[in-house]
Amino acid sequence: MFGLIGKMRAKPGKRDDLLAILLRGTDKMPGCLNYIIAKDPADADAIWITEVWDSEASHKGSLSLPQVRAAITEAMPMIAGFDSATRTEPVGGFGLPREGAH
Repeated sequence: MFGLIGKMRAKPGKRDDLLAILLRGTDKMPGCLNYIIAKDPADADAIWITEVWDSEASHKGSLSLPQVRAAITEAMPMIAGFDSATRTEPVGGFGLPREGAH
């Protein structure tokens, strides 16, 4: 499995609009096992995104999907920047298959 945890910063006052865009169509990404978008309760402009994919190739492929490309285009004017991004290697947990399980 392939994972990413990132912190995105919305332009002031645009976080809820950006959240709505990020939440659209997240269930239609082949290979995506988990995609969680969360508000940062301590920062009115911050969004945390946690992703788990069956492979890094599936994640990269998702960036070419028409609905993902459209969401990126719509969201870009509302994004102030990215504070951090961390790659992870998920091994399982609630809602995820265990590593090596079929």
